[in-house]
Amino acid sequence: MASIHDVAKEAGVSVATVSKVLNDYPDVSDKTRKKVNMVIEQLHYQPNVVARGLVKKRSWTVGVLLTVPFTNPFVAELLEGIKTALENSGYDLVRLSTRFDDPNYSFIKHCRSRNVEGVVVFGVERENPSIDELIHSDIPTMFVDTDIVGKRAGYITTDNQNAIQMSVKHLYELGHHKIAYISGTLGPSIANMRLEGYRQGLKNCNLPYLTSYLEVCDYSFDEGAAAMRRLLQLKEPPTGVVCTSDLAAFGAIYEIERHGLRVPEDVSVVGFDNTYHAQVFKPNLTTINQNIFSIGIKSIECLIALIENPDFSPPVITEPSELIVRQTTASPSVSI
Repeated sequence: MASIHDVAKEAGVSVATVSKVLNDYPDVSDKTRKKVNMVIEQLHYQPNVVARGLVKKRSWTVGVLLTVPFTNPFVAELLEGIKTALENSGYDLVRLSTRFDDPNYSFIKHCRSRNVEGVVVFGVERENPSIDELIHSDIPTMFVDTDIVGKRAGYITTDNQNAIQMSVKHLYELGHHKIAYISGTLGPSIANMRLEGYRQGLKNCNLPYLTSYLEVCDYSFDEGAAAMRRLLQLKEPPTGVVCTSDLAAFGAIYEIERHGLRVPEDVSVVGFDNTYHAQVFKPNLTTINQNIFSIGIKSIECLIALIENPDFSPPVITEPSELIVRQTTASPSVSI
């Protein structure tokens, strides 16, 4: 493996000159720069990234802060988008651990101790003290699905409210008048926006908002099933259900079938995410596509722009959503 000394010897220059070329110093002539780069290519020389980082006072590393398990399908696709965006960027990725239960913990200090140049954050509640600390710092940050902006912080999200309205409208147009909603934990802005979309969707269809048709879960399969169980115990159970995630929808379908009912003949179900599993689950899930892979890519592209350009304004991006109609929605029967 060629060293920097080999490059210097072959190019007929000093090691210091090769170092200046590698680190883009301006006091090197174009002729010398071209010659050194040609030798680097000929010898397949790979610069030491750590050494270059020390010279430029950069780590070429970004962090990702996730409080949602990696097994969650949304997180898996988000990380795939992040990984794809980083492949040719020159940056590496580290997962940042947290100790939010420690009153003396500082996420900013943790970021600096890991020498990350920027952070992508998903799944952390806006009320968390570390978030307030982060948005008032100079660390470039991109939030995913949390509408927070700060000194060097922007966010990217889906058109959540309109997405749920589309789901309600779809069920109404199929003939459903008893439409329930399995929401995410209320409080975070994303859950509140989706709930508002449900209420507005009902209003647009001249349907009443019934608190008995609202259930709350943590986006998981098990809690989606538990929420559906409670809905089925109502005197007038719903014939259509909008869910806040694909996982919750899978749980709801499991519970519907466990009660001897059929999807979509007896109860129609709409998910939210359009993860890979929505296409292979039987029956194939009607759901909202929120371009998770694209969100991952754009979060990194924006983060790098924030890192490399101090004048780049923290972006606010709302990705369009799309209803993907598959096999879990149909006109209602009179079974329940």
